[in-house]
Amino acid sequence: MENKSKRDEVIEVATKLFIYTDYQWWDKLLEEVLTEQVWFDMASVGGGEGKKIPAKDICQIWKTGFTGIDAVHHQAGNYLVNFHAEAIEATVFCYAIALHYKKSATQGTTREFVGSYDLHCVLTDKGWRIDSFKYNVKYVNGNVDFK
Repeated sequence: MENKSKRDEVIEVATKLFIYTDYQWWDKLLEEVLTEQVWFDMASVGGGEGKKIPAKDICQIWKTGFTGIDAVHHQAGNYLVNFHAEAIEATVFCYAIALHYKKSATQGTTREFVGSYDLHCVLTDKGWRIDSFKYNVKYVNGNVDFK
């Protein structure tokens, strides 16, 4: 039996966020990663002001956004985890790079998003789940519009 620390469990749910998104495993994101309602803030990349929305809506936004893209790859690290409220809440900061590949694009087949994430996790009866998500872009490079 594996003995994971709370920190390991929180980092694992953050890692699942990126892996499940890359593979477009929307059901797994809903079952294992996100709470039913999530504070969602993608304003730094033009996603509008942050607001609380259903997790299923986040999955639909991403599913639509990835339509026509042949591959998505997130690489995350430099996790800083802080526990709050008697260790049933945690904040997570991490760096991440997202690479998108579209074979049919005529002005470059890749685009790259470099930035960081501010996540908030809560301990539920199903384990750690993300209930707040903020992306902070540093820069975007490549064929951003995939023309």
